[in-house]
Amino acid sequence: MRKRHERIHSPQMGSAVHLWCYGHWGQPVLVFPSAAGFAHEWDAQGMVDALAPFINQGKIKLYCPESNISRSWTNKEAPMAVRIESHKRYEAFIMQTLVPWIRADCGSDSIRLHTSGTSLGGFFAGLFALKYPEVFAYALCMSGRYDLTEFTEGFCNSDIYFNSPLSFVPGLEGQALQRVRQTHLTLVCGQGLWEEGCIEETIALGRLLQSKHIPNYLDIWGQDVRHDWEWWRRQAVHHMSGLYKLA
Repeated sequence: MRKRHERIHSPQMGSAVHLWCYGHWGQPVLVFPSAAGFAHEWDAQGMVDALAPFINQGKIKLYCPESNISRSWTNKEAPMAVRIESHKRYEAFIMQTLVPWIRADCGSDSIRLHTSGTSLGGFFAGLFALKYPEVFAYALCMSGRYDLTEFTEGFCNSDIYFNSPLSFVPGLEGQALQRVRQTHLTLVCGQGLWEEGCIEETIALGRLLQSKHIPNYLDIWGQDVRHDWEWWRRQAVHHMSGLYKLA
């Protein structure tokens, strides 16, 4: 497997951002880390090994950046304005720097990406697909949270509203709604240990997307399925197998 580490300079964040890339060819998949925020997380947690058949056969290429979530939504100490600004800088990095870098790496300035993540990474994957459907054709969101006010102590303003899928999706109408119908979200969650909050918000978002006729698939696993990497590896392989046929 081709594996490389890059440091991508981000004018938006004022620093270099760690990025791990896996694969030589195939559909680019932008992977958002969980609350830990580490670029190497999917490798360390066995997700890359689990998806190795898809990577080695040139079906997918994984692009795994670090995140600054510890300075934004999980940072309980900083003022809300600082947390919001930190998220905005990261979003600008993804869209203005990383997406063009990935497209250049793939030799296409217009290729649409797929995205994925677990836990808070699932939130990011769903959020970016809904906000930028022209860029992200598909999102695989595992055990995500989709009500951002859960991380803002109930505080909500326009910045929170437009980064909280369960807040802004109900208001989508007309051209804005037609635009979002260009993407597809697969929402996956178990019903076992540590999935509290995730399961309720996953079902709520799935039903909301269905009511808006936004392409989606709601996949609820059993009561033995926990909020952990063992199950996320299985879920990722299951859904990647439906998207990318192996030889």
